[in-house]
Amino acid sequence: MIGRIAGQVVYTGDDHVLIDARGVGYIVYCTDRVRASLPGAGEYAALFTDLLVREDLLQLYGFPTLVEKEWFRLLLSVQGVGAKAALAILGTLGPDGVSRALALGDWTSIKAARGIGPKTAQRVVNELKDKAPAVMAMGVSETVADGPFDVSADPSAQQVNVPISTAPRSSAQAEALSALGNLGYAPSEAAGAVAEAAAAAPEAETADLIRGALKLLAPKA
Repeated sequence: MIGRIAGQVVYTGDDHVLIDARGVGYIVYCTDRVRASLPGAGEYAALFTDLLVREDLLQLYGFPTLVEKEWFRLLLSVQGVGAKAALAILGTLGPDGVSRALALGDWTSIKAARGIGPKTAQRVVNELKDKAPAVMAMGVSETVADGPFDVSADPSAQQVNVPISTAPRSSAQAEALSALGNLGYAPSEAAGAVAEAAAAAPEAETADLIRGALKLLAPKA
């Protein structure tokens, strides 16, 4: 299993990127969001990867964070959702958007992805909604694919000593979710409240999301 690739970007295609890792070129399929975040040809990047094996096909799919990779794997577990559909959902919503849509039961957001019909969108929400809190919580200590590159095998790359970041920092939503969990709220109700607070204030920091979620969770008079 190939779990991570780090190397020099050779070129970026319509749905993939070619990365040269120690002289071996790997074609890695990515969402539009991920491809847009990668550096240009000749520069270095790293991606977590998931290898899909079919009878007549081996394909690598790349993600800047383990959270996004986990969502890809979970989306594939839903009947009727293949790799292309999973990438479409992640490309349209991003990992935080997928978490929010599932926590809120918002299947219409899932349906906005190219090639996803209403029945499939509803199936995604129904099958994965209970798994949203656990994946959201992964963002608290989110691991990104970038790390120190070993360029000793490539003399021409000795000047490269700082990798280019291709992934977002820890999610404020995940931090707020963790905080609510520490306060004793159930994962499902905490996830729904945090997602609703984030939808109302997309740029909110962790403290603001916690306050907004607590207001939503407060007993109604």
